[in-house]
Amino acid sequence: MFAYILKRLIYAIPIALSVTVVSFILVYLAPGDPLSAIAPADAPEEVIIALRSAYGLDQPVPVQYGLWLMRAVQGDLGLSIATGREVTSEVMRAVGNTLLLAGFAALIGVIAGCLFGALAGYRHGSWIDRIATALSVIGVSIPHYWLGLVLTILFSIWRPWFPAMGAGPGGSSEWLWDLEHFRYLVLPAVTLSVIPMGIITRTVRALVADMLGQEFVSALRARGLSGVAVFRHVAKNTAPTVLAVAGLQIGYLMGGSILVETVFAWPGTGFLLNTAIFQRDIPLLQGTILVLCMFFVVLNLLVDILQPMIDPRMGRA
Repeated sequence: MFAYILKRLIYAIPIALSVTVVSFILVYLAPGDPLSAIAPADAPEEVIIALRSAYGLDQPVPVQYGLWLMRAVQGDLGLSIATGREVTSEVMRAVGNTLLLAGFAALIGVIAGCLFGALAGYRHGSWIDRIATALSVIGVSIPHYWLGLVLTILFSIWRPWFPAMGAGPGGSSEWLWDLEHFRYLVLPAVTLSVIPMGIITRTVRALVADMLGQEFVSALRARGLSGVAVFRHVAKNTAPTVLAVAGLQIGYLMGGSILVETVFAWPGTGFLLNTAIFQRDIPLLQGTILVLCMFFVVLNLLVDILQPMIDPRMGRA
């Protein structure tokens, strides 16, 4: 088990380094000058040169990457070109809001997906199976932004039950654990949970239906085990695959929330990333992409470590 975990940790190192390279290089492939966000078009040449030197843009790209990586390892992601504030504090504040949104969306998606999938698998071919399958297909097919707009029209305009924008009253970005702030979380969390719910439903349905046809399940029933005991064995054997799929979906929730956060003006990493793209704010863009990618790498690593704890056979691979 220790060797398995060590091997996974070693595998994660080159992946993390590749993430830093991609995060740094991709933003340079987009057209435009990042200094246009703070310098007017008629700015004197000496002002442009001074700004390039201040932000390190006058150095060769490999040197810029090396300096940026050294600072990033120490937790310093530079200063935002548009606002002049520290990128680390901006990103961490947004990450907290995105984690909150992704956590509630994952909770809804995983619980509903496992429930619908298990029911469909146990009632394979029945009307329950057909309804669950239809809902999963619809959930995977509906675009996030379209569903967000529809829910806003239904539950914020037609029936004003939930607020449509922001994370708190008055456009506040600070989250408090009370009912008023929770109302701002409902619509974006439900919108974000639909796709993972559909994917997990289809995965669990296929796994449960296949598992119920295995010989060991027939043997368990022949021994007189109750339905609950049989379900416990089925759940234990399907858990590693479900955990891997759920882990990937949670990672996608972190990186794929840009449209949902933009629609609902939720002050998370997706909204911050959208702002950085339009402002051509390279330090903020690099820092946001890096944090999101590293979160995905760490999440996959945790899933790889948890899987053999559930199924020890995987630790022998």
